[in-house]
Amino acid sequence: MEKISVKVCLGTTCFVMGGANLQELVDIIPRKYGDKVEVAGSPCLGMCSIQWNYSKAPYVKIDDDIIEEATVEKVLEAIDTKLGSK
Repeated sequence: MEKISVKVCLGTTCFVMGGANLQELVDIIPRKYGDKVEVAGSPCLGMCSIQWNYSKAPYVKIDDDIIEEATVEKVLEAIDTKLGSK
């Protein structure tokens, strides 16, 4: 199985709307999943520019899937689902 890629948007809108809390994922993911999941911050995923009027920041991208109004719990649940843990 290929490594799952997690990108946390750290753009201004996402950061202000809760993305700052998602920085915990940098510590949690390696401890919980080892080398199965790679996590990184992204200066901007560009999602607000696509749907600015309906912004649901913060955003996290897991492989090709976008998580809107992301929380640590939502991201971990999505990773578990991808890994078949749930």
